[in-house]
Amino acid sequence: MNIRSSTKKVTFTHPFTLPGYADLLPAGSYDVLVEEELLQGLSFEAYRRTSTYMMITGQAGRVEMRPITEKDLDATIGRDLAALPLRGAAE
Repeated sequence: MNIRSSTKKVTFTHPFTLPGYADLLPAGSYDVLVEEELLQGLSFEAYRRTSTYMMITGQAGRVEMRPITEKDLDATIGRDLAALPLRGAAE
């Protein structure tokens, strides 16, 4: 089984929570690790996502890999973007 991993950085402008975790996380940039496996038996190369983790730095600099679904991550990013003031709204 061939597995590939990729990371991306997401930035939150407001404190936020993740589904399944009670603590409020501070605004800032977070690394997201995505793991995918190669689908066998196809005539072309295709991958399927197997897991997604958000890296959370806790107390004393300890880093936790918190599992999160792609749907929950997208919803969390969407809530953060929805909380942004519209440019020109006060003008």
